[in-house]
This record gives sequence, C-alpha cells and structure tokens, in this order.
Amino acid sequence: MKTILTGVVLAALLAGCSGPAPVEKPPRAVLVRTIGSGDREPQLRVYIGEVRARHEADIGFRIAGKLVERNVDVGARVRPGAVLARLDPQDVKLAEQAAAAQVSAAEADVALARAEFERVQNLHARNFVSASALDGRRTAQQAAEARLRQARAQLATAGNQAGYAALTVADEGVVTAAPADVGQVVAAGQPVLRVARPDQREVLIHVPESRIAELKTGSPAAVRAWAHPARTYIAAVREIAPAADAATRSYAVRVSVADADDALPLGATASVAFTESGDAAHTLLPLAAVTRVDGRATVWVVDEASRLAPLAVDTAVFREDGVVVAGGLPAGSRVVVTGVHRLVAGETVRAVDEAAPVALDARK
Repeated sequence: MKTILTGVVLAALLAGCSGPAPVEKPPRAVLVRTIGSGDREPQLRVYIGEVRARHEADIGFRIAGKLVERNVDVGARVRPGAVLARLDPQDVKLAEQAAAAQVSAAEADVALARAEFERVQNLHARNFVSASALDGRRTAQQAAEARLRQARAQLATAGNQAGYAALTVADEGVVTAAPADVGQVVAAGQPVLRVARPDQREVLIHVPESRIAELKTGSPAAVRAWAHPARTYIAAVREIAPAADAATRSYAVRVSVADADDALPLGATASVAFTESGDAAHTLLPLAAVTRVDGRATVWVVDEASRLAPLAVDTAVFREDGVVVAGGLPAGSRVVVTGVHRLVAGETVRAVDEAAPVALDARK
C-alpha cells in the first residue's frame, strides 16, 4: 500500500513539473495580388534613345578667315537674319576694293578702245586706213568690253565675299553646339555653330537587326521622357535606316513625336515603346513585388497549397506606376506584393488579397 501511495505522489509531482503543450504558430500572412485581365498589358518592346530635332544643321562661313565675333552660345534662340558670328573683314574688304579698281581700269580701257575705234572708223571712211586696221580696232574694243564685264563680275563676287563674313540663319532655331570660338581660324564650310529647329522633335533609337523587321514607317509608338515619366507622347516611326551600323549591327530609327513641348527637351533621354503583335501579354506589378534572387528579377507566388515559390521573370520596362513583367504570370496567379525580401521558399503562408486587406502579422 505504501508503494502505491509513493507512485501516486511521484506521478503528481511529475505532472506539476511538466509545462503546457506547445501551441503551433499560425502561418505568416502575406499581401498578394491575384493576376487578372486588368493587370495584363499588351506586349511592349521598349528602346532608349535621345531627343533630336528633325531639322538640324551645322552652319559655317562660306569663306575662310579668322573668327573675331561670336554673338551666341549653346542654348540661345536665334531669329532669321540675326548675325551670329563674324570673320575678320579686312581681307575681303581689300579684295573688294581691288575688284572695284579693276572695274575702273576696265572702264577706262573701254572708253579708250571706243575712241580709237571711232577715229579709225572715220579714217577708213576717208580711205586713209585699211579695212584690216578697222577690224583690229573693233576687236580691241570688244576685248576691252569683255574685260569690263569680267571686272564687274569679280567686283560682285568680292561684294558677296564681304557679305559672307557675317554668319546668319534663314530659319528660327536654337543653338545646340558651338565647336568654334573667337580667335580660331576656320576654313570655308567648317562648322561654327549647330542650329536646330525645336518645333519638330523626334527620338533617335537603335534597333538590333533581329528586331528591325517588327517596325515599319508609320508604326505607332509611345514616348516618355525620363525626366518626366508621367507624360506620354503619341509618336510614329518616320524613318528607318536602310543599312545597319557596321560596328553595332543596329539600325538607326527616327520616331517623330507629335505635340512635343518643353518637357521633352532636345538632348534628353527618352523611352520609345512599341506594342508587339501576338496573343501573349505582359503583366503590370508594383515595384515592391519584384526582387532579385541569384542575380535575376524574381517574384514570389503562392501556390494552391499556400506555399511560397520564387519565379524568375523578365522585366520589360520600369514605369512610375510599377514594373511591366514580360509574360510568365498566367491569370489567377497570386503574387506577393510587399515584404518580398523576407520570404522563404516552401514556407506555408496565409494569402490576403490586396483588394480586401486585413491586419497582417508583423513577424520579421
């Protein structure tokens, strides 16, 4: 009997020392987005380019000389007829004066030749000189008149040369480059300024030869400036280079932008997006939904068993409203949209749709 009592006491003591049964922790709650038709985006092919003016030209003097005056800098707006730069006019002025002196000398020669011809003509009428002498004077007069015409043409050319010492433009524009400076001796035709017309703008992109067949003149596009991503411009392909660049094996494509404004300045970086043909579509996700795993862009999806699984994706383009993922996410996929850096593959979670969020656990 004593032994039985001792066993009962020991059992009671052991029961008192043991703790409560462990409570299993509930699965972590994660906020997910269920991919539906509203998240599907048409397939996009995006290229990065530079905003250019459709009409842009390097301008220079039509004569050689020393640059003594440059009235504009890069960024200045110029008007038709305004003098942008000047050459040292001394040489052209001297040439014009020399041409004027040649005209005066030629006029004197013509006057003398005419007087000689008239005198010999009178003598020939009185039979004092032969017909050959008269012909000689007539020829001399004609030669003098020809030299006068030549001298006058040279004077006109010299006058034009004097006018060429001032550099002007025919159309309104903006200076985009100024490769020559005051004091520099420039050759005829050497670029001194680059002037662009800002009223018509386009984006120059380079398309690889594997993709050039997808584009044609008139293909629609959407242009966004990196500095102002919220603004989208309607655009279309204006020109496709007929040959690829020998070094890059890419084709230069110019995309004309409609209604471009100051938010799309010349020289700015811009993205050009083309909608691809085909049934596949891209998916628009929040920026926070995409992370990097082993160097690749990755999203986390919740499978039917409520377990987490990483899925590598290709990002098509980053936008102010999210990132466009190139395929790989069928309709109905549940993608984790927050806290993706804390997830573990195979972990069981409780998916909470972002359309009807509840309080999530804050477990790290």
